[in-house]
Amino acid sequence: MMPKLPLITLYCAAALMTTAAVADPGAPTPVEGDYIAPEFHFQSGELLHDLRLHYTTYGWPQRDAAGHVTNAVMIIHGTGGSGQQFTQAKFAGVLFGPGQLLDASRYYIILPDDIGHGRSSKPSDGLRMRFPRYDYTDMVAAQHLLLTDGLKVDHLRLVMGTSMGCMQSWMWLETYPKFSDAAMPLACLTVQIAGRNRMWRKMLMDDITSDPEWKHGDYSGEPHGLTAALDMLAMVGSSPLEMQTDYPTAALADADLSSWLKERLAKTDANDLLYQVDSSRDYDPSASLNKIEVPVMWINSADDQVNPPELDIAEQAIKKVKHGKFVLLPITAETRGHGTHTLPAIWKGYLAELLVESAH
Repeated sequence: MMPKLPLITLYCAAALMTTAAVADPGAPTPVEGDYIAPEFHFQSGELLHDLRLHYTTYGWPQRDAAGHVTNAVMIIHGTGGSGQQFTQAKFAGVLFGPGQLLDASRYYIILPDDIGHGRSSKPSDGLRMRFPRYDYTDMVAAQHLLLTDGLKVDHLRLVMGTSMGCMQSWMWLETYPKFSDAAMPLACLTVQIAGRNRMWRKMLMDDITSDPEWKHGDYSGEPHGLTAALDMLAMVGSSPLEMQTDYPTAALADADLSSWLKERLAKTDANDLLYQVDSSRDYDPSASLNKIEVPVMWINSADDQVNPPELDIAEQAIKKVKHGKFVLLPITAETRGHGTHTLPAIWKGYLAELLVESAH
């Protein structure tokens, strides 16, 4: 029986035209909802009334004799994404179906849209640059509020995240150390956003804010600087082997880039993107890695240009995590650079290992 949830509206995802095209028809049916936080205080000191936190779920919570949730899994998306990316066949169809590792008949799977993303509150709703300047700390606090106050979930069997969600998984382990049994961060590093990772983010933001058409966020049409910003995203998230294989001629490469850019321009707001990329400014879990007690399975891909393996950061950092394991996936015809994080067919064996190790 579906629990009564305060300040939340629920509805079937099949009714949403944006999800119908990507949801896996063979997977369980997801349910979507909104949790409204009446007053949310940001790290900046700003306050937003009625912060909307959108989410998608599969399955239902199970509770032990003391009333504690035992089967909840939260999966956190990356910069510019939403929980909907995990409803696609390449993810939900590999993990959430009958007999699969995160079978929705056994697990309560929670896919939040972070602040500033998806159908959660964001600058393009109307406030534009007057929207509170959120950071990762705010986003993690909002996720915790959604779970505890909105969904009445007081414990996670597993927290998993991709890219930005990977970084926020580390923050969960340090901010709420007893809240989850295990964690699986995918595609990130455990240091401050610096070096080339900071530089491309700064260049992307400057592409937008230095454009006179941006008008300090009060544009009537998307500024041309958004095109340059998206070009930057296309390159840092790309996989050289895949792109050379799939687009071996100049004509094919140009056509694909043109098609991708047209699609992204149609659904990207410059202010939203600016806030999304800027929100990483407070990230740095490096000082408290040795305090993490639960099993951690950390996975990066060797063709990830956002988190290149030659930095040797992950290999050194994992030594500080008591029950941590780091896996660097080799480059293959199946890996997709930074985007390998959303292809569980490649790394699900490590998830199975983590679930066994962390079971009690």
